[in-house]
Amino acid sequence: MEMAKALVKMRKGAKFSQEFMADRMEMSRSNIAKLETGRVELKAEDLLKWCKITNNPEMLMALYAAVDIAAPFTQMITGFIRLGGLL
Repeated sequence: MEMAKALVKMRKGAKFSQEFMADRMEMSRSNIAKLETGRVELKAEDLLKWCKITNNPEMLMALYAAVDIAAPFTQMITGFIRLGGLL
């Protein structure tokens, strides 16, 4: 999943409007829209803040582990165990 789509998914999953995210992220609503359409590149610092605001620790874990963020969290854990040779 591309990052722009993931941002939208996280925001909508938290039931936040673009206006709310703009306020919390301390940026304009138009910048939120640009981030969510991929017209502006997201800085790492802003991604961390976005994940915190939308309460998405699984996204941070997925990014840290460099796994596909479209996979459900339980599949990611199973994948970690298999990749780690524990199964």
